[in-house]
Amino acid sequence: MTQFDTVIHSGQIATADQVFAGDIGIKDGRIIAVAEKIAGGERRIDAGGRIVMPGGIEGHAHIAQESSAGVMTADDYLSGSISAAYGGNSSFIPFAAQHRGQSIDHVLETYGARARRSVIDYSWHLIISDPTEAVLQDQLPRAFQQGITSFKVFMTYDLMNLGDGGMLDILTVARAYGAITMVHAENNDMVKWMNRQLAARGLTAPRYHAISRPELAEEEAINRAIQLAKLADAALFIVHVSTAGGAAIVRREKFNGAKLFAETCPQYLALTRDDLDRPGTDGAKFMCSPPLRGRETQDALWHHMAMGTFESVSSDHAPYRADETGKFTAGFDVAYPKIANGMPGIAMRLPWLFSEGVVKGRITLEQFVALSATNAAKTFGCTTKGRIAPGMDADIAIWNPDVTRTVTLADQHDNMDYTPFEGLQITGRPEHVLTRGASVIADGKLVGTEGQGQFFGRAPVDLRARPGVALPEFDPAQNFGTELR
Repeated sequence: MTQFDTVIHSGQIATADQVFAGDIGIKDGRIIAVAEKIAGGERRIDAGGRIVMPGGIEGHAHIAQESSAGVMTADDYLSGSISAAYGGNSSFIPFAAQHRGQSIDHVLETYGARARRSVIDYSWHLIISDPTEAVLQDQLPRAFQQGITSFKVFMTYDLMNLGDGGMLDILTVARAYGAITMVHAENNDMVKWMNRQLAARGLTAPRYHAISRPELAEEEAINRAIQLAKLADAALFIVHVSTAGGAAIVRREKFNGAKLFAETCPQYLALTRDDLDRPGTDGAKFMCSPPLRGRETQDALWHHMAMGTFESVSSDHAPYRADETGKFTAGFDVAYPKIANGMPGIAMRLPWLFSEGVVKGRITLEQFVALSATNAAKTFGCTTKGRIAPGMDADIAIWNPDVTRTVTLADQHDNMDYTPFEGLQITGRPEHVLTRGASVIADGKLVGTEGQGQFFGRAPVDLRARPGVALPEFDPAQNFGTELR
């Protein structure tokens, strides 16, 4: 009989396909058996009928990352990973940001040193802001060989925006190596024009941030990004979709065969633009880009989530404290464009989605598993994570589906001085989280140690059932036999 290191027994195992009673046998950090009953085990964890599911994979977080303006996030890889683990995550993929003039080698070396403190496994998405010839032809391919198979680009912010031509260059390199390009889609000129109109009228309080970034700015940029990706025949991931129109474009283009993926975030489902109008400086705590929208948009995004428009729901954890080190580095009495954008949420992504989605019947438990872990594993090439099956990493979260609580800052276990979810009532909580079979959270308490997490490389994007869109200009029969791709 195989001697298991750990057996999780008496649980309701939830996967992206089904829910069933069973046990899980773990050895050397891997799942090696899933069965109705498993005996033995040097350690036996009694799930007590609770939900046993893949640990969450947080696919969108800013940890120990400088903004283009030089503002460092409040969470490093120790506090950020602890907060993620308390939220039911067993691994995450934060961003490693290249700023103008930096080499990709330098970026990965810098973030490699920062990430060694993590208590959960980690990988990175590269942010590309300076696609020089050396970056495109040498550095990105070498990053891909290290298992960094996703690159992010921006269509807004002057210090990050690549323009359409720069995006096409990145998309072309990504296609050649099987990488996926993530995009922050907002029309930069629309936003800048709106900023000028509002400033001329003296409308500079945080509440005007939402007005300055209209839904049209996102929808136009999402559509343009998709057309660029179709031209390059490349895989594209639209991050933080915040509008009904943007979601509808994604759904339409997926139906048409585009190599397209997308996410939304809890803040767009839980909060509204009214939160930006809180008194004093409190409204600034709710500034993020794209901005919060209205109640009717929330209903539309929930519908798209249930219908499969989005592969995942990610936190976009961007922890800037509401003080002079974060939101207000330029001062407390400044116009909204000088206030740092972003909100924390890595610990609340899954508890809030479970409570508002599964408990309230908006999504099924199986959909919750897919949105929290399995789809991210498939999309971003995490070949040994995101599923409960023999051979997978023993990345597991055990959830109590019945416990209720009021959200507090102390629950977040991060380095922030506020949570935008403060005071909300939620049902369901992860109580035990394992990464590769080692407990990080046990009985609701941190037992993992600094540096316990490991880097994991990732495979090329899985494009099965996404054939792409045939363009006549690339048909040899119509372009004089010239092979353009």
